[in-house]
Amino acid sequence: MLPATLRRFLLKDTDPSVRHQTLRDLLDRPVSDPARESARRQIGRDGWAARILGLQQREGHWETFRGRGGELYDPKYIATNWRLIVLADLGMTRHDPRIRRASELLTAAWSRRGYGALGGQGSEVCITGNFARTMTRFGYLEEKHVQRSFEWLVKAQKSDGGWHCFPSKTGTLDGWEAMAAFAAVPPPKRPAAMQRAIERGAEFYLERRLLRESDGSRYAPWERIHYPNHYYYDFLLGLDFLTGLGFGEDRRLRPALDLLERKRRQDGTWALERHHPDLEPDDPYHPRTPLYPFVLEHVGLPSRWATLVALRVLRRAGRL
Repeated sequence: MLPATLRRFLLKDTDPSVRHQTLRDLLDRPVSDPARESARRQIGRDGWAARILGLQQREGHWETFRGRGGELYDPKYIATNWRLIVLADLGMTRHDPRIRRASELLTAAWSRRGYGALGGQGSEVCITGNFARTMTRFGYLEEKHVQRSFEWLVKAQKSDGGWHCFPSKTGTLDGWEAMAAFAAVPPPKRPAAMQRAIERGAEFYLERRLLRESDGSRYAPWERIHYPNHYYYDFLLGLDFLTGLGFGEDRRLRPALDLLERKRRQDGTWALERHHPDLEPDDPYHPRTPLYPFVLEHVGLPSRWATLVALRVLRRAGRL
């Protein structure tokens, strides 16, 4: 079902992470398929993941600037926390000792602070959700600190079904990290409380058509395609986790799916439209500290990552 031109774009001489996920998610190749297994083995040896890991320090962290290392969260978006999020997206796991070292450092750092990612006092959705999703993809789902994070995310859900990364009585589309973390958990591993939170969270996003707040307002950056997202929301991100959670056939996805199809290029691909931070001038999320955009692909050119995710979404939604 995948046109030959797109097959070549996603499979030939591309990043092994994209190649592996294309074979798995778009072409239904089984785990035993030689091409899929070859691509999986190359992740971390070649391509984007290898380049990121090539900059890792022996202790497990990434240096940031002026020779300084050891700070795992700042500066955004090049410190260890942010690089690990991307590596998890690309398919790295705890089987690689480089991932184990970095994961242990990040977990220990949050534990020393007693908050943030482990469901303790002062936890917040952005950090906790990203941590839970990343560690689950690495293979740490059964670890107590990851389980504690998921339990906290369930309890942090607002009465309207959403989440918010800042103090608020209501949720916002920007508080997406809990739903994306739940989507990383295999269905048989989801406790009843998590499944109820997923269903309520799905209603929150579907009622808003993935594009607007409860008052009907829309925000331009949410309607543009980005990667990495870090902790920012956009409609393709929402489509990915909602269709991944099994809501691909809900008619309320139509506006977002229609928008996605309108953004398709004549050659069948999609492009990244902005790098983060992509913010409106009056956005309260403007960071107060220096930051450094993290870039895998150029804006405006055919993007293998955006094309992979868009096709995966359309396939789950029955449009491919």
